[in-house]
Amino acid sequence: MSFPEISRYKKLFIFVLIFSNSIIADDKKLLILGDSISAGFGIKESQNWTTLMKSSFSKEGKNLKIINSSISGDTTSGGLSRISSDLNMHEPDFVLVELGGNDALRGYPISRIKQNLLKIVSIISSKQSIPIIMQIKIPPNYGKKYIDAFENIYSEVASETNAKLISFMLENVALSDDLMQPDGIHPNINAQPLISKQVKEEIQDIIFN
Repeated sequence: MSFPEISRYKKLFIFVLIFSNSIIADDKKLLILGDSISAGFGIKESQNWTTLMKSSFSKEGKNLKIINSSISGDTTSGGLSRISSDLNMHEPDFVLVELGGNDALRGYPISRIKQNLLKIVSIISSKQSIPIIMQIKIPPNYGKKYIDAFENIYSEVASETNAKLISFMLENVALSDDLMQPDGIHPNINAQPLISKQVKEEIQDIIFN
């Protein structure tokens, strides 16, 4: 092989290496730390809003790897107990925290819920990941005082930390029987595209800008 041919091969190798690294650099990883709403209770994985959102980003040429670390029935205490191991295992760029609903449904103290969320956000930030907090809302039968205090937790956590705050994903879903499962708590298959669209619209600027 002549010297000019070797030179051309070297240039081609360097180009491929740079191109490959640029693709890797453009990949983003989002860890979702949630409960049954994100885990897809009663929904096939392929129909879950998290899968639909990833597919929607892919169609736009945006590479987003989603690690769905959501567990049905989980609480802020459960999320706190596993966030460090999830971060060490997956090394995500962003973490969406969708927790607190089960705490409230069980009547847990507001102070405990808030402290758990603050600790979760602190751990996420310490690993150089960007925390995103989802607002959570609960049914009106828990009393106005408790509901107001609970729902205020999320804006308080966001203002006291560097966490980004996004809207409750069932905001336009929970009051429609056609979009909810018979238990009145979990969204059905028809709601998943709506949830995917809403969450995507709110987090795309955070992740891709």
